[in-house]
Amino acid sequence: MKFRLAAGMSILGLMLSCTSALGGTLEGPIQIVVSKDLQELKIYDGGVVVATSRVSTGKAGHSTPTGIFSILEKKRTHFSNIYDSAPMPFMQRLTWSGIALHASNSVPSYPASHGCVRLPNDFAKTLFSATRRGGHVLISDREVAPQRVVHAALFKPSIVVPDTPLLSDAGLRPALIEAGDKSVEVAMTEPKPSAVEPVVVKTEQDPIRILITRRGEREALLDLQTLLNTLGYDAGVPDGRHGKQTITAIRAFQLAEGLKEDGMVTPELVAAVYAKAGKGAPPNGQILVRQKFKPLVEEAITIRQPDVALGTHFLLARAVDADKGTAEWYGVSMDNQLPQSTLKRFGITTEADASAPDAIARTLDRLDIPEDMRNRISGLMGEGASLSISDTGLGPETGDGTDFITITRKVQKADASVTQGSRKSKKKRSSVTVID
Repeated sequence: MKFRLAAGMSILGLMLSCTSALGGTLEGPIQIVVSKDLQELKIYDGGVVVATSRVSTGKAGHSTPTGIFSILEKKRTHFSNIYDSAPMPFMQRLTWSGIALHASNSVPSYPASHGCVRLPNDFAKTLFSATRRGGHVLISDREVAPQRVVHAALFKPSIVVPDTPLLSDAGLRPALIEAGDKSVEVAMTEPKPSAVEPVVVKTEQDPIRILITRRGEREALLDLQTLLNTLGYDAGVPDGRHGKQTITAIRAFQLAEGLKEDGMVTPELVAAVYAKAGKGAPPNGQILVRQKFKPLVEEAITIRQPDVALGTHFLLARAVDADKGTAEWYGVSMDNQLPQSTLKRFGITTEADASAPDAIARTLDRLDIPEDMRNRISGLMGEGASLSISDTGLGPETGDGTDFITITRKVQKADASVTQGSRKSKKKRSSVTVID
């Protein structure tokens, strides 16, 4: 609570004084949420709103994408390389394809941009000073707000207790030899170790970004290539590509096992290779970790009830206490209509309901993460760590020099209730609203 109050007061000071970027950088992680239906941006410190502003998102034909983004680049002075070098001061880039937060002299309370999120000048300047590269921005068709999530599956920092000497490792030394022919007695005289306080591995590095998603075709082929190599069929260096060497290895396996020799990757082939290797069912999920926009970890996990969509969720870790091994997670569930091709590819028959109060908990219940992987990630935990969960894997916006970016699609059944405002019905609001 002390940290949350301090962070809130820091932003409060920023909003009131508009300090410089160097003097006003916020130490704690904040969460920025843009609601397209309200044409509003809110800054959250944990689950508390500390500031709001009106915005203008993309107009018809230039709609602002929705999803989970992070700040990839910051420039005080920037000009569009798409729209006639239009000025974009206090630019904070969200995608390399051209979406950003930036200041503008024209911020009506309705969609008016070419896809970016326009902010009033004074607010954009202040927000620029309060964020850092890698900070998260959520853009949603409807208003969403982070809520505290408590669940055993969520990561927390590791507490490492040093090894204490084993009794069998204690030093031996002879006791005093009394006069006479008595035998020499040997005793273990090392004192009992005193209670040792846990020693924690603390990190001052940039926070990690975690993504849990379904295992895609590339990852499944990587696993298959690895197993074929293990079984003695040379598929080459696993690269996730269905190339000539992999096809040759598959055909050799099919010949040996009496299967049709077509070199194709089918569910039947995969099942046969896993059975031959004694590996059971192939994994259907994966967990990935990035830090400073660079990949650190990529491992397989199991998703139970695979016919039910995971949904799209984002969680941010606050009040991470390495001494106690605790962390507070705040999460948001976002609407995301999966394409029919995605539903068919993963065998999903039940879509997620982002409005369900227990949506995140129900998804976390279905994740089986190996203990060694959980321990490894826990050792990297620090303030501001984030966790994204989605069905769609690594989208086209996630690449080199990015965090995990998830683009969402509007849920069609919600179209009637989602409005983007109009010139007549929206009243212009103040640039900055501070919540005291």
